[in-house]
Amino acid sequence: MLGDMDLNPQLPGQSILAVAVGNTRTSFGSFQGTRLNGEVTTLPNTDPVQVAKAIDAASVAGGDLPIVIGTVNPSLADALEDSVRGASGERVYRFGRDLEIPIANALTDDSTVGQDRLLCALGAYTRAEQACVVIDAGTAVTVDFVDGEGTFQGGVIAPGLNMMLASMHEKTAKLPKVSFALPDPILGPFGKDTRHAMQLGVLNAVRGLVRTMIEQYAEAFGAYPQIIATGGDAQVLFEHDDLVENIVPELQLIGIAAACHRVLADEDEAIGHGSTDDDDLAD
Repeated sequence: MLGDMDLNPQLPGQSILAVAVGNTRTSFGSFQGTRLNGEVTTLPNTDPVQVAKAIDAASVAGGDLPIVIGTVNPSLADALEDSVRGASGERVYRFGRDLEIPIANALTDDSTVGQDRLLCALGAYTRAEQACVVIDAGTAVTVDFVDGEGTFQGGVIAPGLNMMLASMHEKTAKLPKVSFALPDPILGPFGKDTRHAMQLGVLNAVRGLVRTMIEQYAEAFGAYPQIIATGGDAQVLFEHDDLVENIVPELQLIGIAAACHRVLADEDEAIGHGSTDDDDLAD
């Protein structure tokens, strides 16, 4: 079910290079309106210089595309922005500084909600056009709910698979350092050694969290919403899950493109096809 979400309206509009800077990896892809052009590139954040070079090259290859960044890692985003500007002088825009994320929310305090959560919610609602649960399984795991009006209602945040494994190693005397790998199903549900037991534990902790929250959201909503997953660990967790209807790796990038489209639609202006004054985008 990889990326098989119903793609209703094909929105015309601006061309951008959408960039999602996460805690452990950065993804980017070019968009015409909300349609992805070509493939998404995902690189580890271990070499920011190479990431910046790849972003710059993708912008140039697309015809000097404006670069729009959403991030939960501001220091890395700063470094990437500086490198990209230095390399080519490209126009670089940031959510929270140049652009707001145009999605209503019902939070009591929205001052600290992560850009990734809002952008994934906006991307999911843009494609689904109905109430949806949005699972983002990466360094952390978030399970959020967007109602039928497109309002972000909030959700939960929990450690991701490798964060849980690292914590067990760091906070105990004898549990080994383990990286996550999907346990062999032939071995069944009983951990046959410590490593196997730890991997089974974190796998079922995340899957159990997701199922519990889906049930609670469905009860509060009065129906089962569409279930959409994204993030680096989404496929390994949910590829054969009977509740998760769609796995969309590029969901946050779709949200970035949708946010730009909504913001600039009000001005009847397209990024890269309208005014070349940088201030126009930031207004």
